[in-house]
Amino acid sequence: MVTLLLDSTRLEVVLSGTERLLSFRKGNVTIERETISKVQLTDDAWTWLRGIPSPGTYIKGVTAMGTWKSTGGEDFAVIRRHRAGVVIDLEEHPEFERIVLTTRHGLALVQALRLDVAEEAADVAEIAAEASRARAPRRQKPVAAPAAG
Repeated sequence: MVTLLLDSTRLEVVLSGTERLLSFRKGNVTIERETISKVQLTDDAWTWLRGIPSPGTYIKGVTAMGTWKSTGGEDFAVIRRHRAGVVIDLEEHPEFERIVLTTRHGLALVQALRLDVAEEAADVAEIAAEASRARAPRRQKPVAAPAAG
């Protein structure tokens, strides 16, 4: 599963070993925040895939990973099955015009990118970790009151 790291200056798409292999990439995809022009949630990331894999892996309905070339430019995709995802449109990025990812954390990413970071972030915020921490609060055990004497 793709991990997204976000700080005040950039978004990094951290690829697992398998994702690197299937996408024919040696490293992660780094996106400067200033190049992000639009972020959209999608119920089906497949509808946003355009062009042909070059280089990339495509198994219809199962996976699409790698660089997709089209007349609109080059896109980077990590799509698994028919899951919800996020589409990130870029301007003046040196590699890609668009990033298409399937992720459970698309809403958290959209919300984090809308934040106006006026001060430096203390550490990199791991989007996946934020969502897992947002669980329901734990129940507290009742405390016995001292006996009245």
